[in-house]
Amino acid sequence: MTTQQIKYFLTLATELHFWRAAEKVFISQSTLSRQIQSLEDEMGIQLFKRDKRNVKLTDAGKFLKEKWTVTINELDHIHKQAKKIDQGTTGLISLSYPGSIAFSFLPLFLNKINASLPDLKLELTEPIDENHEKLLLNYDTDIAFNRDAIENIHLANYKLYTEPICLVVSDKHWLTAKSMQDFKSLHDEKFIISGLHRTSYFPSLLRSLFQKNGFEPKTIIESDFGGMIINLVAQGLGISILPLSYKYSNAKGVRFIELNETISLYMNWRKNDPNKITQSVIKIAKEMNNPYT
Repeated sequence: MTTQQIKYFLTLATELHFWRAAEKVFISQSTLSRQIQSLEDEMGIQLFKRDKRNVKLTDAGKFLKEKWTVTINELDHIHKQAKKIDQGTTGLISLSYPGSIAFSFLPLFLNKINASLPDLKLELTEPIDENHEKLLLNYDTDIAFNRDAIENIHLANYKLYTEPICLVVSDKHWLTAKSMQDFKSLHDEKFIISGLHRTSYFPSLLRSLFQKNGFEPKTIIESDFGGMIINLVAQGLGISILPLSYKYSNAKGVRFIELNETISLYMNWRKNDPNKITQSVIKIAKEMNNPYT
């Protein structure tokens, strides 16, 4: 039994059609049929029920599809990580990050990496679901920048800096840093913010802020994309609350008003990661100054 045979099995188990499965794995239909038959003979298990028109998984085949899918994915992750370790400073490192740091910390950080490790290839991911923990544990990212520390026994974290969060209003809006009396005065404003029903860090922070000030915001648009939010605010559709980082996008038509609330940026990575280049990049991040002081 080989990993290639298992991959052939998983493809056929998904497609349930020899011709389509053979196309997916770039072999002939007859070769695929022989590989599956060889696998069944070696294991002494019937994996598929076949007739002239249909291919169906047996109960044993269904069980192995579930288990082998996990195993093959783990092997692929391990192989990917081993390749990174083998390549050293000329290899690849994957970083995931929240969109808010794309205009300030991230460009400065990438410049530092480029100066210290010019041959290193970087892979950047901005996860929509913000599941940085899963990305780390699955070896899909090596370092995850996140707005909170990921608490997992297999992961380490480090707080890089803290910054204010801000009201973002159109530059034609009545509200300024001088005219704003307190947060409660915003209860009649229309908000364009992240969905407060979500459990990730920033929506939770916003939910806490509104609860502390005793009112539910009039949310007219929900979005997690800061660039889109800023454009909508600039058009006067509503106001928002975002980290100060977004001010460095140099967006026109908006004004940032700092609130008496802060948010931090953490760096998270796998403990005991044998990839030396990961440790080098972590060291570079730790040596960076807070961009907001």
